[in-house]
Amino acid sequence: MHETSTDQTPTAGSNGAREGAAPRSTRWRVVDIVVASVIGVATGLVFLFWNNVGYAWFSAADALTPGLGGIAVGIWLIGGVLGGLIIRKPGAALYVELLAAIVSALVGNQWGIETIYSGLAQGLGAELVFLATGYRRFGVVTAMLAGAAAGAAAWVLELFLSGNLQKSAEFLALYFGTVVVSGAVLAGLLGWIVVRALAATGALSRFGAGRDVAGRV
Repeated sequence: MHETSTDQTPTAGSNGAREGAAPRSTRWRVVDIVVASVIGVATGLVFLFWNNVGYAWFSAADALTPGLGGIAVGIWLIGGVLGGLIIRKPGAALYVELLAAIVSALVGNQWGIETIYSGLAQGLGAELVFLATGYRRFGVVTAMLAGAAAGAAAWVLELFLSGNLQKSAEFLALYFGTVVVSGAVLAGLLGWIVVRALAATGALSRFGAGRDVAGRV
């Protein structure tokens, strides 16, 4: 799969409407803070739903084959992808994923404070992908890589936080593969689709993601 041409820095005369256009400034605006916060809270509420549905899926898959439960993890990684794709500023992926984790922990879930540690690691994983692109590429490939990186970061954290370091190499390999694939699909691809759908409604007209869609019409 290749990054689409619309994920490149625009040529002169494109008015910055092409997907992946470099942000005019890396400084956060008030609207960036407000929207990122709204996304973070909304994602945290999604997490509350997924804490039951996703965990049931995780447990069933893991009972079938230890390590296979990772296929359900992706939804818990979507905040960083959404933040990075919409806000397109340094720290956005980390901020949204961490805020979503805080909401999930404060409202109440079965993992408590560990949720916040997970949000920090997962958000950092996604953030590093956007950083690697210089915050200039926001297409589907970048989104999927961000989701996959968030999954990899979650896997590393769980080596120590959940005691996975004591488990077999077979478990760790399978769990790594399923978490990374789940992150790429359920966080990356699905997150990209969600952002495109929101942009099509005009809700993101003040952001590059909204201008990308408007430029295609």
